[in-house]
Amino acid sequence: YNGSQEQPDRKILRLSDAYCVKEEHPALELTAVMLNINRGHNEKLKEMCKSLKDYSEYTARVREYAQVKPVEEAVEQAISECIQEGIMAEFLKQNRAEAKQVSIYEYDEEKHMRQEREASWEEGKLEGKIELLRMQIQKKLVKGKSISEISEELEEEEEVIAEMIREMGEERATGKEEQ
Repeated sequence: YNGSQEQPDRKILRLSDAYCVKEEHPALELTAVMLNINRGHNEKLKEMCKSLKDYSEYTARVREYAQVKPVEEAVEQAISECIQEGIMAEFLKQNRAEAKQVSIYEYDEEKHMRQEREASWEEGKLEGKIELLRMQIQKKLVKGKSISEISEELEEEEEVIAEMIREMGEERATGKEEQ
């Protein structure tokens, strides 16, 4: 593992953790050992394999520099420094353009995935708030409250409450009300 999230040195991954229905003893189980090769993790392992150590150092530098400069510049700086310091030097000299392209793509993909997760989380929170507001409006309508009373009690604009009531009525009329 060389991702950006904090992980232990060693972790057992189980296929069953991804199953929708959790079972105590799944009929099919696959396990894999994940080893963290980021800075500060599994140093003994990296000392035994120079390629692994070098790759770990290269990716750490790209991430570090990308915190303060555009990713293209960060990758270029990491490549230049690593060549000068003998870190993956031959590989980077021979494959500089490809290494740069792949590093930029991987970094952007990781950033994109993180942004997508954050956006989905925010969208889910907003949908949850809207659903809660709809439920509160429905309860107050059942009690015979007016739009003005509901608006005041829920601290929302009357126009917002009226629009939500209209939408709820349309959903019922078309049979699209979610259960």
